[in-house]
Amino acid sequence: MSLAILKSRALSGMAAPEVTVEVHLANGLPSFTIVGLADTEVKEARERVRAALQNARFEFPARRITVNLAPADLPKESGRFDLPIALGILAASGQIPKDQLSAYEFAGELSLSGDLRPIRGALAMTFAMQRAGETTGRRTAFILPADNADEASLVGETAILPANSLLEVCAHFSSKEKEYRLSEHTPTDVAGQASYPDFADVKGQGQAKRALEVAAAGGHNVLMSGPPGTGKTMLATRFAGILPPMTDKEALESAAVQSLTGHFHASRWKMRPFRSPHHTASGVALVGGGNAPRPGEISLAHCGVLFLDELPEFDRRVLEVLREPLESGHITISRAARQATFPARFQMIAAMNPCPCGYLGHASGKCRCTPDAIARYQGRISGPLLDRIDIQIQVGALNQDELMKPSESESSASIARRVAQARAIQEARQHKPNNLLLPADIDTWCKPDEKGEQLLRQAVARLNWSARAYHRVLKVARTIADLASESRIGQRHVAEAIQYRRALQEQ
Repeated sequence: MSLAILKSRALSGMAAPEVTVEVHLANGLPSFTIVGLADTEVKEARERVRAALQNARFEFPARRITVNLAPADLPKESGRFDLPIALGILAASGQIPKDQLSAYEFAGELSLSGDLRPIRGALAMTFAMQRAGETTGRRTAFILPADNADEASLVGETAILPANSLLEVCAHFSSKEKEYRLSEHTPTDVAGQASYPDFADVKGQGQAKRALEVAAAGGHNVLMSGPPGTGKTMLATRFAGILPPMTDKEALESAAVQSLTGHFHASRWKMRPFRSPHHTASGVALVGGGNAPRPGEISLAHCGVLFLDELPEFDRRVLEVLREPLESGHITISRAARQATFPARFQMIAAMNPCPCGYLGHASGKCRCTPDAIARYQGRISGPLLDRIDIQIQVGALNQDELMKPSESESSASIARRVAQARAIQEARQHKPNNLLLPADIDTWCKPDEKGEQLLRQAVARLNWSARAYHRVLKVARTIADLASESRIGQRHVAEAIQYRRALQEQ
């Protein structure tokens, strides 16, 4: 029977559902048809596969070739089905044996010469294979391009067999000689390679550094406001370096999202992502989208930092799409026929100038902006979005002495040790960072002492906070107490937390 059946995987959001590649050769006029809701790049596999087989010195059957990608209602996209389609044609025509194909899954894009090119989503596909193996108890090996091997091997308990060309894959099935068979990939040791810019490079700005330390310890979002050239961007780019080391689970989740775009590299394993989209970015660029939904900047920043510089310059409608992900930690993208959910648990660090010219409150007195112009500029950031930013600080310009003397700032490593200790306290107490505390948790873990509660009452009455703002101040105060290794929130902890929530108009 001129029929071959192989296994591969599609991508649907973070999932990688199994796809059965069925290749049938029949008598009749020569043709090559691909069915099964295949996208344009999948249908173009006809020409890539034809050329690859001929240039690899295989016979391309002059018969009626039908390729079915099942299930038929699952959209298929990209060139990852080139390799299983080519192998299916060879197996169905008797040019390679088909008895071992069921023990493997295949993915890879073919060049016209028969070389294998890397694909997107290799890590997500390996994840799905591992989960399927745990469910069914049947383990399969994964044959894929060599450039994807390091990425795929980050998922344990899955045999990864990298290949450089179609010929190597065919030799694996056709030859009994060990030297011609594909070898299981040995994972590359990438531990300890994470490196970030150091806070020791930043002169002055002690208050801003303290606020960022509190933010890192509790997982809080930050807005820095100040004149140009005060170091806001410099501070933000060093923030990832003081966050706690990534756990294996966080690293795999982050790498899986990066893999969907084809931009993950094993050398960045366990490095917290730092994303800094330009202020002209669209809403779709930030949250993700497309006919075949792909992750946006907030998902690519999962378990890392999303830095929004020049925050008021973003389109207001674009900024509003951040409100739900900041609360939920994920984003669901719905289209007419498809839906995908991506993780989006990131820390947002935003920076802005206080006014259109940027020099409001500067010692030089350069600012000539009218109060109405300042209000309009700051009003580009909505109240609901500001409400979700726990820490809002002012970053002032350095004086001459601070600017000219050598930097004596504390290093990121020493700050990171305090942050890690505070996170350990939170994990032992409530098994999650303070920013994820629910209202019931706040009542349990964030109750201040009598003087702290009195100060908080005065602040709520004077500043007219919303319930969300009130809860967020309590969370920040809890983090400040954790940094001081104190079990009870005191007056000074509440006072510092209140100072981190100053309205922009008060500058």
